[in-house]
Amino acid sequence: MTRPATHVFRLLKWGRVLARHGALRGIEHDRNAPAQVKRLCRIARFGTRQPREPDYAGAFQEIGPAAIKLGQALATRPDLVGDGPARNLLTLQDSLPPVAFDEIRAVIESSFGRPVEALFSSIEEEPVGAASIAQVHRAVTVDGRTVAVKVLRPRIREKFARDVETYEWAAAHLEALGGEATRLRPRAVIDNLKRWTTRELDLRREAASASELAEAMKGVAGYHVPAVDWDRTNGSVLTVEWIDGIKMSDIEGLRAAGHDLPELASTLVLTFLTQAISCGFFHADMHQGNLFVHSDGTIVAIDFGIMGRINRQARLWLAEILYGLTTGNYRRVAEIHFEAQYVPAYHTVEEFASALRAVGEPMRGKPVSELSVGQMLDGLFAITRDFDMQVQPHLLLLQKTMVMVEGLATALDPDVNMWDVSAPFVKGWIRDELGPEAMVVDRLREDFGTLARLPGLLRRIEEKFPPKGGAPEQAPLPTVDLIWARKRESNHWWGYVLAAILGGAAAWAFTYWSFLK
Repeated sequence: MTRPATHVFRLLKWGRVLARHGALRGIEHDRNAPAQVKRLCRIARFGTRQPREPDYAGAFQEIGPAAIKLGQALATRPDLVGDGPARNLLTLQDSLPPVAFDEIRAVIESSFGRPVEALFSSIEEEPVGAASIAQVHRAVTVDGRTVAVKVLRPRIREKFARDVETYEWAAAHLEALGGEATRLRPRAVIDNLKRWTTRELDLRREAASASELAEAMKGVAGYHVPAVDWDRTNGSVLTVEWIDGIKMSDIEGLRAAGHDLPELASTLVLTFLTQAISCGFFHADMHQGNLFVHSDGTIVAIDFGIMGRINRQARLWLAEILYGLTTGNYRRVAEIHFEAQYVPAYHTVEEFASALRAVGEPMRGKPVSELSVGQMLDGLFAITRDFDMQVQPHLLLLQKTMVMVEGLATALDPDVNMWDVSAPFVKGWIRDELGPEAMVVDRLREDFGTLARLPGLLRRIEEKFPPKGGAPEQAPLPTVDLIWARKRESNHWWGYVLAAILGGAAAWAFTYWSFLK
């Protein structure tokens, strides 16, 4: 177990980096920040020269891979870090200088136990992309297929484990301070970050996610997931089909290729909603570098290390919240927050609905270029403190992805109206899932499921109470007093009598002896 002094040393070292980028200034001026945290910030920045404008993204980039992932998570939490830092962190690029190919070759060969030439007829030494966890190389398999080979950076698992352990230690101490720190649940935030990165550090999990998403989206037009080469995939190496297309970040390239940008924006939003609401399983790292456009206009996603899941009940609530905000039914949105127990019961639905109206009304009917989903989330976060809403860690990935999708859609079409695109889809899904037919189907499914379980229930009851055998039932037998039972009872009674006699005799003797003296 790492010693507390080691954690403090790491935090102070990271604090110095944050201070040099001016990233601690906001904490020191935040009236809700605990006094102990402010003191640590002052110690960390002592003697540093700070820029006029804080560069949070640059600070996290300099600290290292785990900090990059933490910064991306904090970008969705303006309630925790503030509006300005959250916007700055959205510019954080998950990229680092590439590792030398000799080290990459060593990882491939050690993980497969075979030379690279047995797997690939050729592999380009210069990577096509280098992120904080892995880098990607173009290769050709021995059977002639062009593929993308993703390889974990050497010793990256150990580095992440070390840094995340310190994050957990710091979050536990921060939450123990109470007050606002407890409401924001930093330990739960770090725990979610740990789970996300653990999945990312096992490329078999990423391959499984890609396969599952491809299966879920195979009937959706305009969206494609690369096929996985399972024979050349393990925990440290992932091999998928090579994608030829234009990066979604290349707006001029897309326009020059003749793509309909507003149509692409609409398809992007709808495919995200299909994943999040219909499937409950969505690509949660949808930045521009992870999306390509084929010549036929199909959107191709890559990098499935971060995936989000939402259970059916949470999806129903989410759909109703989105639909309520688009239609102005703030009363129903407030009721859902109470049903989901996001808001404590000592507040009132009416007051919360009024607060939601203040957030939702300025956005209705306006394009994203004027008012956005990101601004909506900022507004919602702003009222969480007033209504004592605790952070919901299972929704952090969804919030992060919504902001990403909005940014991509806006870049493709500045006049896109997210509500106009979303409302028909959400309305149709709610009708299908909450309409009379859906209620009948759910009831039939539940009742038939109960009936199907009855035979098993009866078998378990029989096992607990087995039937009597073939022999006739024994007639009642006479009661017989057991000799050792009677002896035990007799000895027990005489023991008390003997103890009383001896005690009385001793008391009399002591009194008599004292009298003679």
